[in-house]
Amino acid sequence: MKLKRKEENLQPLKIIISGGGTGGHIFPAIAIANAIKSLRPDTEFLFVGALGKMEMEKVPAAGYKIEGLWISGFQRKLSMSNLAFPFKLISSLFKAKRILKSFKPDAVIGTGGFASGPMLQIAVRNSVVTLLQEQNSYPGITNKILSKKVDRICVAYSGMEKYFPKEKILLTGNPVRQDILSLDGKKERGLEYFGLNTNKKTILVIGGSLGAKTVNESILNCLDAFEKNNIQLIWQTGKSYYENAKLAVAKFEKNGITAFDFIQKMDYAYAVADLVISRAGASSVSELCLVKKPCILIPSPNVAEDHQTKNAMALVTYNAALIIKDEEAREKLCEQTIALINNEEQCYKLSENIGKLAFQDSAITIANELLSLINRKN
Repeated sequence: MKLKRKEENLQPLKIIISGGGTGGHIFPAIAIANAIKSLRPDTEFLFVGALGKMEMEKVPAAGYKIEGLWISGFQRKLSMSNLAFPFKLISSLFKAKRILKSFKPDAVIGTGGFASGPMLQIAVRNSVVTLLQEQNSYPGITNKILSKKVDRICVAYSGMEKYFPKEKILLTGNPVRQDILSLDGKKERGLEYFGLNTNKKTILVIGGSLGAKTVNESILNCLDAFEKNNIQLIWQTGKSYYENAKLAVAKFEKNGITAFDFIQKMDYAYAVADLVISRAGASSVSELCLVKKPCILIPSPNVAEDHQTKNAMALVTYNAALIIKDEEAREKLCEQTIALINNEEQCYKLSENIGKLAFQDSAITIANELLSLINRKN
């Protein structure tokens, strides 16, 4: 109570949240902003993302302002795009400096992605309160470097002192989209929304917000088998594969097999799903724990330090998920999916075990920690 009374006398806060590139970085950032706003409604926010990336669309849709940096990742294989990387980095650092000087934030939060590094780096140099939200069980090199300089590091997995200063770590879990925090009463609405039959089992496929080539091609091979086994499908393909998937499911749609480039009502999709097939990005894993869904994870091999496999194994170790290697998915996914969805006992055990790994109220925990850091500095 004392803290609340003290905060009531503070001037309105100004917070920069930097991150993006994928939904796994964007949705936690928005969740943190919403949590801070619930505690301090007078807070002014500015998001900083990468030009041309999905945050430039998703953040304004959530009601927040965003600035874009000219930045992209450094490719680990030989690529012509790497030649532009030094120029993009310098440009981004200069723009981040201008943004900081103009907006004058009380704190800067980084949730990962291309723009997060330059913005946090400039904030640290100017002694602004900084919080790094690391979503994965294995951090990238940028976050390892920044960890020595930021004020607090909020992590989703235990054992992160291997990579970060122990005294800076706070175990919070990953913030998730608010609409999935409660699925009570949403199954019937979801069945109606997606036009599904209540008497059939339903599979949800989420290859990530941008889609996943291997997952999509593997699902394409399963459509006939799903129909023969009376299985319905909600398939998020990503934009690049959507037209192919749309043509493929046309003859199956009367049997509840549907494709979407992006699922807007994710809470409805989770509510109706009996089984989820997913990549093992940090946000997806955190959401699956909270919604307590049995799942088959197909980690992407195209990520730094193979961190998606590490994310997946953090569940598999507790018998909370099944895993299929990316290179084996086209051959094994169909058979294993049908076997699992028809094994009610195994699905129940996976559901119970994954639910035990969920973190509740991650966004609020992070918001409270940030407010505490600001309060101590002031």
